[in-house]
Parts: sequence; C-alpha cells; structure tokens
Amino acid sequence: MELLSDYGLFLAKSVTIVLAIITVVGGIAAIASRGRKTGDHGTVEITHLNEELEEMKQQLEEAVLDRDELKALIKEEKKKEKAERKARKKQKPAEDEARRKRVYVLDFDGDIRASDVEPMREEISAVLTLAEPEDEVVVRLESGGGMVHSYGLASSQLERIKRKQVSLTICVDQVAASGGYMMACLGDRVLAAPFAIVGSIGVIAQLPNFHRLLKKNDIDFEVLTAGEYKRTLTMFGQNTDKGRQKFLEELEDTHELFKEFVSEYRPSVDIDKVATGEVWFGKRAIDANLVDELITSDEYLTEACENADVYVVRYEEKKSLQDKLSSFAVDSGDGILTKWYNRLAKNRFISL
Repeated sequence: MELLSDYGLFLAKSVTIVLAIITVVGGIAAIASRGRKTGDHGTVEITHLNEELEEMKQQLEEAVLDRDELKALIKEEKKKEKAERKARKKQKPAEDEARRKRVYVLDFDGDIRASDVEPMREEISAVLTLAEPEDEVVVRLESGGGMVHSYGLASSQLERIKRKQVSLTICVDQVAASGGYMMACLGDRVLAAPFAIVGSIGVIAQLPNFHRLLKKNDIDFEVLTAGEYKRTLTMFGQNTDKGRQKFLEELEDTHELFKEFVSEYRPSVDIDKVATGEVWFGKRAIDANLVDELITSDEYLTEACENADVYVVRYEEKKSLQDKLSSFAVDSGDGILTKWYNRLAKNRFISL
C-alpha cells in the first residue's frame, strides 16, 4: 500500500509538471507566433576539414609525446613552415596565381521521402556560387531509397553540379539502394566501402485492401472518378483485373525510366544484368561496374586533405522560438516519463 501511495503521489507530481510546462510553452509560443517574421532563412555552416584534422593531430601529439619529443617536433615544424614560405616567395607569378584545389563535402541521409533534399539544395546553391571546374564536390550518401518523385528531385539537384562541369564524387559507406543508387550513379566516380550495399534497381508498390472486411460489415465504399485510369487500385473499393493490369504497366514504365537513367550515367553497366532489384555488397558491386573503387569516405577525404582544401558544407535551418520551445517541452516530457518508467521497473511493476 505504501508503494502504491508513493507511486500515486509521484504520478500526480509528474502530471502537474507536464501541464505546467504545456501551459507555459503554449503561452510563450502564442506570443512568439505574433511577432514571428516570415521568410527567415537558415545558415550555411562551413568546417575546414584540414584544420580539424591538424587540431586532432596536435592534441594526440601533446597527449602521447614526452616533453623533449614534443619540443623537437615543434622545432622541426617551424623549420618546415619557414622553408615553405621561402619557396613560395621564389615562385613565378603564374605559379602564384594557381590556387589549391577545393573539395566541398555534402551529406545526404535519405529517408523514404528524401527529406534531406531540402538542405542539400541549399548547400548545392551555396557551393556553386564559388566552385570552379578544377574543384570537386563529394557527397557522402546514405539511403535505402523511397518515393520515385522525391528521389527524382534529389537526383536533379546533383545534376546541377554536373551541368556546372564540377567533378562529382559519391561516397557510400553503408547503403545506396534503389532511389539511393539513382542518386549515386550520377557521380563521375562512385566510391563504396567493401561491405556497403548498392543496387536494387527495381520498383515496388504494395497496399492492403479492406474491401472484403467492409463488405462483411455491410459498409459501402464508393470511388467516383472522371477518367478511365484516374484510380487503378484502391485500398477500400473492389479492385479489378483491368485496374491491376494498368497499375503493373505503370510500374514497368517506371522501371524502364530507372534503367534508362542508370544506363545514361553508368554506360559501362550491363543494365539487363543488374536491373533485377537485387543488391550487391561493395566487393561484388565493383565487378558489376556499379561502383568504381572500394574505399571509405574517411580515407578518401583524409587523402584529399594532402593536396586540397576540404570544406564540409552544412545548411542549418533557423528554428523559431516556437520550434525551440516545442522541442524543450518534448524533451522535458520524455525526461519525466523516463523517470516514471525507471521507478516502476525498480519496484518490479515492469521486468526488463
């Protein structure tokens, strides 16, 4: 009884706190929404990967090397920097004009709706204001695919880079399948980790049908259309063989478009062999010409830092006060519920 009493008191406190948070957040959000300006944009955040790697190296040296070793290393680096400055002064004017190659790194983490296309389009717009043909754009791509039109748009965004005649490299560390591979095949080079999954050049559609359940319960469902094929299959009405056949024809046509797209950008691929919906690990994909080299993005970019300035470009959308307060409310609520759950578990109401 004492345990139940403690639990009841704790639950009452939790509910009170949650209600208080919701009330405060709601009031502040209402005030914030009145004064919120429309048209606010996000910001592009740039990380110079060369400097980041150098800082990590220095931190490791300070932790690992003893005092004398570190002193000797610093002396040697200063000597090297002095020699490089001297060499730069002796360069001819034409050599002075030539700048180092720049590599711009973008990240795309795809879901079924290719939601990352929104920040990626902003990142590409930013990069293309400065990128020259001698530069390179590297996209670290991770996606198992999704909606055709969404990944079609994402692929079109990558095509903008190619139309500017800037080299495009796609790195796949884990997966680029279906719509993900539609994007990947645009790369002038496609790099993959040995066990990354690529391929799945196919199209799938699936939906339940509740017609018999509705009929069993004497529920009518009507679909009214203008146009013979406005609706081919439905979840609630009775599907016909004619509608089913038309839907299959549409799937086949989409698959043909997918195959044509891959063939255009990867002409070395035997499209009839690989467009079966199958997937391959990187080590097998290279034999099928789906990828060009087996290497992780980390290794590739670290090597690139030796001869180029590498910049990671990320677009961060500005959050309004209302969005921030909503996130705070959700986090606070989660914290309270977690505390309540842990207390129940501790008192053996729930066994884990």
